[in-house]
Amino acid sequence: MAGIVPVRIKTANKVEYAKKRAVKDSKIVQVVLTTIAILFFIIMLIVPLVSVFVKAFEQGANLYFASITDPIALKAIKLTLITIAITVPINTIFGLAAAWAIAKFKFKGKNILITIIDLPFSISPVVAGLIFVLLFSTSHGLLGPLLNALGIKIIFAPPGIVIATLFVTLPFVARELIPLMEAQGTAEEEAALTLGASGWKTFWYITLPNIKWALLYGVMLTTARAAGEFGAVSVVSGHIRGLTNTVPLHVEILYNEYKFSAAFAVASLLTLIALINLIVKNVAHWKIQQQSKI
Repeated sequence: MAGIVPVRIKTANKVEYAKKRAVKDSKIVQVVLTTIAILFFIIMLIVPLVSVFVKAFEQGANLYFASITDPIALKAIKLTLITIAITVPINTIFGLAAAWAIAKFKFKGKNILITIIDLPFSISPVVAGLIFVLLFSTSHGLLGPLLNALGIKIIFAPPGIVIATLFVTLPFVARELIPLMEAQGTAEEEAALTLGASGWKTFWYITLPNIKWALLYGVMLTTARAAGEFGAVSVVSGHIRGLTNTVPLHVEILYNEYKFSAAFAVASLLTLIALINLIVKNVAHWKIQQQSKI
């Protein structure tokens, strides 16, 4: 028995040493991975963002403000803001309705609706733009004769830009809400309805407070995509200066004309929108996480 005790002590010491070594190794791995993540964040996000503003102010503040207040640039900014003002509310309402239907009800065609929502993720924006050209072009589109008869122009006009942006931003609100609403279930809504609340009051006082941060997250994603969309908008716009150029298209034209400082000056506006969206999204994401812990 006397010989067994030292063996047990040695075994316990080895186990304790192994635990300490494992903790030490895990800390080293944690530091290495954190350092890699921070370096990647700096190289891929911080440096490009700073570079945009450095290049934008390269030739002075006067040129910067002249570039963003140029009449053509202002028209591009105006068209971008109009597109955002139209597409974001529409897709927010659609996303709410679709998420409510998918998460709270069982019905035939549910999988088809989910597939439709995911469709913009599967189709290249350029291909989507070409599809709208084939549909709405007044010269060779399938609906061309009808549009000509009604005097409506969609392709190479602002309506085409709005439609293309609506398509590419369709999934964001719904895709943020569906998992959360499915996880929350229907117990609270059913209790409210049992107590005599109307459908609208149930949504306003029960459902909406539970999803408000996820809704904000989806709205910000939609806004960011609507502001920066290039592929589909480029196809349907025709690049008509002062009429169908959004901010991304205007930046491309300035860059192709070797007006680099002006291009980066206008691009800095998109960067500011992206930074604001990033801050709001992070706040919303944090709130969602806090809400899920309750």
